[in-house]
Amino acid sequence: MAKSPGKTFLLWFIAVILTIASAAYQRLTGPTYPVGGSVEIDGAEIDYELLRTHYTTDDAVMKIPLNGADVTGEIRWRRYKSHDPWFTDTLPQKADTLVVSIPKQPSAGKVMYQLTLIDNAGSRYELSEEPVIIRFKDHVPVYVLIPHIIAMFGAMLLSTRTGLEAVSRNQKTYRLTLWTIGFMFVGGLILGPIVQKFAFGAYWTGWPLGGDLTDTKTAFALLFWLIALWRLGKKSGGRTWVVVASVVTLVIFLIPHSVLGSEIDYTKIE
Repeated sequence: MAKSPGKTFLLWFIAVILTIASAAYQRLTGPTYPVGGSVEIDGAEIDYELLRTHYTTDDAVMKIPLNGADVTGEIRWRRYKSHDPWFTDTLPQKADTLVVSIPKQPSAGKVMYQLTLIDNAGSRYELSEEPVIIRFKDHVPVYVLIPHIIAMFGAMLLSTRTGLEAVSRNQKTYRLTLWTIGFMFVGGLILGPIVQKFAFGAYWTGWPLGGDLTDTKTAFALLFWLIALWRLGKKSGGRTWVVVASVVTLVIFLIPHSVLGSEIDYTKIE
């Protein structure tokens, strides 16, 4: 029996909301999202944003407006996964702003750093409880990056929508499963490795070649969808597998993007 337009709209609406919410959560909790906050010193509210990703073309520069506070700053930093000692430098001040500069690194190179503000009484204000890690990457052309983002968002949306279709026991489950697999394959296994190659110099760094969860989780989700498609061709169990694949996809895509991503281990090349 055909669905009413109202029910179809409701299922798409729920799928869109869940997809946007999960994408936002993934973005905000990911290791590339800046560490932000504020601290009050001498009655002045000082806001800051500490970068966790930057391009290899130049140093990562951050500015901290002091809003009239009598404050100096220092940075402790070293390359991540290296035998480097900790370097400590005083932050230069231009007008009413402290300037932070992290030396640029090659693609997939990381630097860990910690900033401290010091008032005129010598009190110290750490801007993060632990050192922040910033990773450098090469530029990815927009003609590759935008289709990749669209395809992956589409795969997440279709995965959720297909799961809802299976729960509702409606007739388009098979067709939507095919669309989900198509978007996930193109976005994750074709465009994804191309993006990875541009940004970090390798097409695939997930299992079994490496530990990149972004690559691995995409392949894992696709495997569940291929099983679901196979089961839909059988007499029973197909819809159950579609729901399982949809839930698995939602859960693994809640894992922040770029966790355990490509990185240079400087201890092995020094």
